[in-house]
Amino acid sequence: MIYFLAVLCVVGIAAGQILFKLSAASMERAGSFFDLRSLIILTGALALYGVTTIAWVWVLQKIELGRAYPLMAIAFVLVPIGSYFVFGERFQTQYFVGVLMIIFGILVTLKA
Repeated sequence: MIYFLAVLCVVGIAAGQILFKLSAASMERAGSFFDLRSLIILTGALALYGVTTIAWVWVLQKIELGRAYPLMAIAFVLVPIGSYFVFGERFQTQYFVGVLMIIFGILVTLKA
């Protein structure tokens, strides 16, 4: 259960990054930091980060940082996948090799 919540925190962090990028793109299109749509997206990203941070602190009360923190590396996989689907970003073959290495590293650290 605690590892599920830790992974949920990582998913929240990754989603927050996508929302930050959406707000930045919206601000660029609007030509203003004070565009209402952009601020709503930015506020959502900040709220998600806030809730995720509180949940992460709770996770750290239950398990060691050395066990929990490697899970944060999943964000390095999820954010680019999200950027592919949301923004249409493309990746080279080397990226996928790197993703496999990250996943392998996470598995090794969790088994240690």
